[in-house]
Amino acid sequence: MGPLAQPTPSAGSTATDHRQGRDRSPDPAARLEMTGISVSFGGVTALSDVSLVVEPGQVHGLIGPNGAGKTTLFNVACGLVRPSAGEMTWRGSAVRKLRPHQLAGLGISRTLQGVGLFAGMTVLENVMVGAHRHARAGFASALLALPRSDSDERELRARAAAALADLGASRYADRYPGGLPYPVQKRVALARALVADPDLLLLDEPASGLAEDEMHELGELIRTLSGRMSVLLVEHHMDLVMRVCDQITVLDSGRQISAGTPAEVQADPAVTEAYLGDDVDVEADAAELSAAGEGGRHRD
Repeated sequence: MGPLAQPTPSAGSTATDHRQGRDRSPDPAARLEMTGISVSFGGVTALSDVSLVVEPGQVHGLIGPNGAGKTTLFNVACGLVRPSAGEMTWRGSAVRKLRPHQLAGLGISRTLQGVGLFAGMTVLENVMVGAHRHARAGFASALLALPRSDSDERELRARAAAALADLGASRYADRYPGGLPYPVQKRVALARALVADPDLLLLDEPASGLAEDEMHELGELIRTLSGRMSVLLVEHHMDLVMRVCDQITVLDSGRQISAGTPAEVQADPAVTEAYLGDDVDVEADAAELSAAGEGGRHRD
């Protein structure tokens, strides 16, 4: 089993202290609900009346053909796109005019299709950025280099080091991300999202660029994470989606065409038609989709 699936132990109590978050249960109030979401760009409808719910401790997959609107809906959840209609609620409260910088304070972390790492910062420093919600000192303390600011930096550094160790990336801590292989950069970006100990993790195509064994390890990690947080997963690799998700929402041309468990989605002719076109043997192709999902589950 690889480092993505099996956290790497390290000596000392400090690392252990900063891994306590992975022993907690999902917050029962951490429920994301998107209702009737519509988005238009210059008169072109990107999403039309789309709804989904990510329950606490659930892995919810969002799939669809290219151009289906997956990334647009993901960006609505991230605060990068403002819907023209609909409502999003988090922990039972409506979220309006959300901005990306507010996510951490709400207990939400995200990764993007591109790794989005800072080239001028080391791997450790990149991950420390994700831990800033745990900082206790304010800007003035940091500016004046007060003792509390120093204490904060030590704690954030320890949290970041523990997150890298959990993903088997400790040896890259002092490297700059630009010189690292793409799969390692993806791992660092994931560590930066996880170091905040979020209640909701938004993952946008985390398996892109990964080899088959790395993708399998990623699936095991996502299932493990669902024991302490909710996950909204946008992904093109169907075997991964069918293996790790509890619920799946399917989009096509900006509209929701199916929703349910992996088995229910696999059996829905509308899903097969969206992926493979009208002139297909729906039963045969549904069976092929089902086989892909079963193959992934047999590896666990």
